[in-house]
Amino acid sequence: MSQYMDQNKTRTIRQRIIDLLSEHQLTARELSQAIGIREREVYAHLPHVARSTAAQGKRLVVHPARCLACGYVFENRKRLTRPSRCPRCKRSHLQEPTYRVA
Repeated sequence: MSQYMDQNKTRTIRQRIIDLLSEHQLTARELSQAIGIREREVYAHLPHVARSTAAQGKRLVVHPARCLACGYVFENRKRLTRPSRCPRCKRSHLQEPTYRVA
């Protein structure tokens, strides 16, 4: 994915996020590493990416986070950020949500 950074410097960050998510299902951490921005910045861009993809007739698909301790799935979560802990068992050992443009 480092070649990706060199080839697409003229595209905006949001365009590059959309390009990556059109090809791969990625976490915010993986996106931040591929694009070269902080993970927190990725979370700030995701709502805009969702609106842009909707305007293109596509959608941002969010595969929800899951607690690795008790199996709780964060299905109805509206926020695109990573949850900090499980509401059921209160542990913080969570599988990160993944994103994809479909």
